[in-house]
Amino acid sequence: MSRAAEETNRRMLRARDAMDRAYAQPLDVPALARIAHVSPAHFTRTFRATFGETPHRYLQRRRVERAMFLLRDTDRSVTDICFEVGFNSPGTFSRTFRDIIGRSPRTYRKEAQHAAAAGVPTCFTMAWTRPCP
Repeated sequence: MSRAAEETNRRMLRARDAMDRAYAQPLDVPALARIAHVSPAHFTRTFRATFGETPHRYLQRRRVERAMFLLRDTDRSVTDICFEVGFNSPGTFSRTFRDIIGRSPRTYRKEAQHAAAAGVPTCFTMAWTRPCP
């Protein structure tokens, strides 16, 4: 890998780390592009080339991963979880969750509770249901 490619990867990782820290905040591509020291359009193209998905999709997947944890390990309402992880509406949250996981948040919670009651280790449940990019 060339030195320029390594530097580009480091910059994209810095931006992705910033997204991981502030996943519940609205996506601000210009701010992320500044972190990566590139233009917003170049940032989106390079992020996708580096990680295989757009910044928006990465953030959606990150939010859904956090929601999965909260659905499994808390008794908070789906609506509360939706807003906590950064979605603006329960409808968008449910649709995005279903697109990524393949089932609704409520169905996911019921299956996770059933697995826990059956004695399935949490690490297995997490690995089995982890969203794919």
